[in-house]
Amino acid sequence: MKSSGTADLPLHYGYLPSWLTERMTRLGLAITEAIIAEYGTAEVLRRLSDPFWFQSLGAVMGMDWHSSGITTSVMGALKAAINPHSKELGLYICGGKGNRSKQTPTELLHIANQIGLDGNHLVRCSKLSAKVDNTAIQDGFQLYTHNFILNKEGLWTVVQQGMQQHNGTARRYHWHSSALNSFVEEPHTGVCGVHQGQILNLVAKAAAPAQQSMLAMTTEHPDRIINEAKKLVMPNRHELKAKDVDLKRLGAMLWLTQEKQPKDFEELLLLKGMGPRTLQSLALVAEVIYGSPSRFTDPARFSFALGGKDGHPFPVPITVYDETIQVLNKAIQQAKIGQSDKQNAIQQLSIIARKVEKDFIPNDNFEAVIEKERRDSWKYGGKTVFADAKPLQDQQLSLF
Repeated sequence: MKSSGTADLPLHYGYLPSWLTERMTRLGLAITEAIIAEYGTAEVLRRLSDPFWFQSLGAVMGMDWHSSGITTSVMGALKAAINPHSKELGLYICGGKGNRSKQTPTELLHIANQIGLDGNHLVRCSKLSAKVDNTAIQDGFQLYTHNFILNKEGLWTVVQQGMQQHNGTARRYHWHSSALNSFVEEPHTGVCGVHQGQILNLVAKAAAPAQQSMLAMTTEHPDRIINEAKKLVMPNRHELKAKDVDLKRLGAMLWLTQEKQPKDFEELLLLKGMGPRTLQSLALVAEVIYGSPSRFTDPARFSFALGGKDGHPFPVPITVYDETIQVLNKAIQQAKIGQSDKQNAIQQLSIIARKVEKDFIPNDNFEAVIEKERRDSWKYGGKTVFADAKPLQDQQLSLF
């Protein structure tokens, strides 16, 4: 078993408004269906086990670009979206936050009985992954949410999160069943984050003698720091800054979709509502679906698709959100009946955006881009958890 990495996130309190919950569910289903159609369910599991891709998914869905709330909100939206279609998709999501996490064993046994898997084995995997991160790895974070995602072949991923109240951070843990060796000997590729002193790691290879000693009722404990392998540490601030994103990637995408606009996507561009702003959103959603792992090192960039519910980097553009879902759903439905032109066009949009980056030179207008989005937000039905976007005094901005 390999844990694919961890992410340290600031705790954000508040609620998820119904206007965003419903749209996250619809977009989450469309993205999942697109990945399954192109790569299969195993690829969905692999991506969910990647902290950077997961953070990018949350950002592209309109959540706060860096907060701990992405974990519970994204998994809640995916569970609500996928489980009603599990038989068709071949993908199942169990557990959740708080008491819902305790329902994981019952849910797993029910699913296993339906699709012919060893339910007791799956329950054991679920419990052990939680025990390792909550008990064997003593880093000061207590688990409060646990999701177990599996496909009909029995492959699975765990996404779970722990909280550390005294310093206002949460830590997310990702597991993937692609290389099951042992839960008690080097089960992680990395458990790391902001340095907070020594971490007691009872599943390190060097801890085998200590495990035996503990079994023999001795009090001898190992003292070992886990070497940093992979981490995603998010700042406490809400505002998005230029250093949080790859400006070459972001600038090339904005230039392509808002100024140049690819002319070889005639069918895609002729779709009702397909203006530059929706194309911008679709380009980032397409990258979440078709992008390679190296494309997710700056998850904050994906918040430029549909903003964030806290207004950072800008309010969630409701009409753009709905148009993006509509275009993606139409492409998926047509692909199911053998007409894949639109789905191919969406994939090509991601490819062309990557090619443009090669010769694109970013400027210093990052703040101007955000200001334009905020200024225009009311045109797209912009919303935050605090208020609806209102028209601002018009001003000319040079963005590219």
